[in-house]
Amino acid sequence: MTTLEYTKPSQVILGGSMSWWDPAAECAVTIAEPAAAPDLFAEYHRGAVASYAKFGVSDALDGDTARCAADTALFWVMTDVDGGIIGGVRTKGALTAPEDSHAVVEWQNQPGESDVRRMLAERIPSGVIEMKAAWMRGDGARNPHRPKLHARSGFHLTALLGVDYYMATSAAHTLERWRSTGGVVAPIPATPYPDERYETKMMWWDRRTFTVHGEPAQVASIVVEMARIHRHGQPAAERRLSARTRSALSTHRPKTGVSRHDTAELVA
Repeated sequence: MTTLEYTKPSQVILGGSMSWWDPAAECAVTIAEPAAAPDLFAEYHRGAVASYAKFGVSDALDGDTARCAADTALFWVMTDVDGGIIGGVRTKGALTAPEDSHAVVEWQNQPGESDVRRMLAERIPSGVIEMKAAWMRGDGARNPHRPKLHARSGFHLTALLGVDYYMATSAAHTLERWRSTGGVVAPIPATPYPDERYETKMMWWDRRTFTVHGEPAQVASIVVEMARIHRHGQPAAERRLSARTRSALSTHRPKTGVSRHDTAELVA
């Protein structure tokens, strides 16, 4: 099970960010708004652009840092002991309508488009965020705990943003890592996005049911990390979120963190 080491009593940094050291992955995790850490966000975005270009899918990513920052509620990065980014992901939301999700673009005029819209519309009242532009440095997986930590990033963000669901779209061959944290592939046809070389799938995570679908070790780590994020960081972090992010979340005030009931089910 992963443990978190906080170097201060409360590792929330003024301006809307928080960080901690993960001893198993031997890296630091930072969660921030782009405006709170603009240089770090720019480095994360450059890494994403380079990663997508390496695989010939640059069209699937907005290469403009400012536009990407404006579309980002929070971003999540792992950094090594030298401060270099190992990998990261960003989130948009909370979504207010199906059209807010890029998945609608990806399935446009494809079989399954109506199902994508329906699934989003059904879940948005409980709070949905969308994970975007996930990448990891080529040498990032030398420590096997790092890909596992990366896969848990969505739950760190839901713990801070107080939503019940998060979703992502991904090429079918990359789904296994993300499935380890309890993600469920939507039962709809894949879409040829960004082009016909790819079969892109939609995956959903539900804070209320991920324990049923995730790998036991990943589930245990998620519970510990969400509880500690909530206990150490969430109240202060939420107060320091920008007005734009608070406004997007204002209609989504469900459960925050992990309830004692959820934790008891896991340790019993």
